[in-house]
Amino acid sequence: MGMCLCLTVPGRCLLVLGLKLFFLIPAGVPARSGEPGLKDNITVRQGDSAVLKCNVDSKVSRVAWLNRTTILFAGNEKWSLDPRVVLMENTAVTEYSIKIQNVDVHDEGPYVCSILTNKKPKSTKVHLIVQVPARITNISKDVTVNEGSNVNLMCLAVGRPEANIMWKHISPWGTHRFVTEGENLELKSVTKEHAGAYECIASNDISTPDYQTVQVTVNYPPFISKARSTGTPVGQKGVLQCEASAVPRADFEWYKEDRRLLNGLNGVKIENQGKQSMLIFFNVSEEDYGNYTCVAMNTMGITNASIILYGPGAMHNVNGAATLTRCSTRLLLTVTSLYLLKF
Repeated sequence: MGMCLCLTVPGRCLLVLGLKLFFLIPAGVPARSGEPGLKDNITVRQGDSAVLKCNVDSKVSRVAWLNRTTILFAGNEKWSLDPRVVLMENTAVTEYSIKIQNVDVHDEGPYVCSILTNKKPKSTKVHLIVQVPARITNISKDVTVNEGSNVNLMCLAVGRPEANIMWKHISPWGTHRFVTEGENLELKSVTKEHAGAYECIASNDISTPDYQTVQVTVNYPPFISKARSTGTPVGQKGVLQCEASAVPRADFEWYKEDRRLLNGLNGVKIENQGKQSMLIFFNVSEEDYGNYTCVAMNTMGITNASIILYGPGAMHNVNGAATLTRCSTRLLLTVTSLYLLKF
């Protein structure tokens, strides 16, 4: 390093040599005196400015700032090529300080203010510590699995001090629940209750936590959550409703006995909206009364419910509730076969 400086910048090479000889600084070794120099730790957050202070007096004849073996300033002359390093102005006469702007991790380490007083070298030692806010660098992608599968999620973060990672589950119903701590989250034999967003929170108290989410979609067979029988007088409009939760969303079919009902035929209309299906009778007749089957199906499975359309005073289930039934074997095989042929 010294030979290179001598060849390219002779004047500065002589000054470096002069500093080393004048301060009695062996190459690569900070100046020392008989009494140990003051050593301070300065902690700065990444991106902020660090001020390194050095106290001097009128007896000081030479002064310089060094970072390891690199001279940053010799007196008022700047040696560092880094534009972020500046000599503090308008400071007290007894202060020789520098500022490092927009500090980064590579700035961390020891700094030495070398002083020559009455031909005796002394040094003030400062160790710069750079803190880095927690930041998520890598996280699992959104995942779709079938019910009963295992799911492994990963979240990596950096920070100084080391980032602490916590997982929270935000269900489709909006509830928040703490799950675990650590980079990896393992979900075994998932059910539909495991579906939702998993929020990774990385923090180390340096700044606000960093958040990112992974969406977990769980495929499960239909589950009929709402089906209610209804009574309607002849000549009135009647509606049978069937609601099924499922992922992927369920397809619906309506049957009377083993006969499938088609939309717009025989005075009925089928309306499907999201997870709900309605069988609408615009003008109920005596022949319309009876038992109907709502069939909900997706690639994961099939289920059904029996719903009764009855007239005033007719016998029906208590509270008008529908009952889950088994389709006839022939009907079940037919519906399943036709549905699977779509894929």
